[in-house]
Amino acid sequence: MNKVVVFQLDNEQYAIPVEHVVSIEKMMTPTVIPQMPDYMVGVVRIRGELVPALDMMKILYRRPYVESDQTRLIVVSTASLSAAFIVGEAKEILDIPEEMIKQVNMLAYQQTPYFIGVANLPERLITLIDPNVLFERLEGIKEVQEHISN
Repeated sequence: MNKVVVFQLDNEQYAIPVEHVVSIEKMMTPTVIPQMPDYMVGVVRIRGELVPALDMMKILYRRPYVESDQTRLIVVSTASLSAAFIVGEAKEILDIPEEMIKQVNMLAYQQTPYFIGVANLPERLITLIDPNVLFERLEGIKEVQEHISN
């Protein structure tokens, strides 16, 4: 079983393995930091820590998120970085059986190596994201890491 946190962006559903998810928070207004990549909308204070807020709409669809009552921050932690993903809506925590996950190795996914699989569930498809790979591949993420560690 793969335990994941499912979230919505536009009409699509994505999931992050639960072991990377620290918490799900209500949206708060990020403090803007100049000279950062455009997907980093600023920093937010979560339990006393400053965490970069990354716009998942911008990362995946190249357009900014539109805030609603459903907008959430999914706080994600990897060895290299902790960040808050701004998502349209945090849906649920789900157990996905291994056999429901199809590996993605189509050409289209070379642009998005952080998509590690697609869960083919009745009624819906959920794209699985590996935050480690996402953080490695984001352009300008080194600046974000350096800024946060200073």
